Amino acid sequence: MKRLISVLALLTLMSACTPEVGSPEWCKAMKEKPKKEWTIGESKDYLKHCIM
Repeated sequence: MKRLISVLALLTLMSACTPEVGSPEWCKAMKEKPKKEWTIGESKDYLKHCIM
């Protein structure tokens, strides 16, 4: 049970470290991510926040 709680806490902390959509850090991360792995939503957000 302790291990499960530790894993959940670690996942929560790691997800909090992702940059906010539209931030310069997010745009940079998306440039580095292969375009084949982009979702439709990510593509739209990238166009909206990083291109325009």
